[in-house]
Amino acid sequence: MSEERRKALVTGSSSGIGAAAAVALARAGYDVAVNYASSKARAEETAAACATEGAASFAVGCNVADEGEVRAMLAACEDAFGRLDVLINNAGTTVETEPKDMEGVDLDAWDRVFAVNVRGLFQVTRAAVPLLRRSSDPSIVNTCSIAGLRPGPQPLPYAASKAAVANLTRTLAGALGPEIRVNAVAPGWMEGEWMERTLAGNYEGLMARRARYTPLKRVATAEDVAETMLGLIEGNRFVTGHIVVIDGGFTAVT
Repeated sequence: MSEERRKALVTGSSSGIGAAAAVALARAGYDVAVNYASSKARAEETAAACATEGAASFAVGCNVADEGEVRAMLAACEDAFGRLDVLINNAGTTVETEPKDMEGVDLDAWDRVFAVNVRGLFQVTRAAVPLLRRSSDPSIVNTCSIAGLRPGPQPLPYAASKAAVANLTRTLAGALGPEIRVNAVAPGWMEGEWMERTLAGNYEGLMARRARYTPLKRVATAEDVAETMLGLIEGNRFVTGHIVVIDGGFTAVT
């Protein structure tokens, strides 16, 4: 694999934000490891899309909540790339329980959300640090959410886990500086499969309503988020420990 291209690992990149970020990195000159937990075929499609942009790319299965699988994934990255310049912690999950339905929250499901969204982020970061320290300009970007920064209509386990991601981002920035920068993005309402599953039949109406109240008059796309991630990685070299909100100005005016 080319030594001129930089190297990246994107967790949860078989679809959505992760896939958009992987392709954006490939287009910007990165070789990309595409992580998936269960959607192997879609991860291979993402890797193929990266390859069309000139990247050496491969799909690697790993449940980020499983420490053994995490270590194996980073070993595969080391074998393929020798180092990492970028880690995007995007893998995440949620539940479908209404936020006011406290009795309806299954505690095993709560633990599963935290295992993936919080512990998984930490485990992948910890395992990646030795490879990141081989880079001349390493960077980590975490996927947070507006739900972790302010109250909203999101399931309680998901919102609490993303609040933990915001805290971890700031804490890791202090722990890993000055060598490794750590930032996060916090998308607001986004079009795409994740919200379609969450909102079901209410998807079109609620998304249109949110767009009306947003200064930029639309909701976010996966490509919007990927663009911001790339900006944090390629520029903003004196920025660490920050969470960039991507919501078209909605939270600024409401």
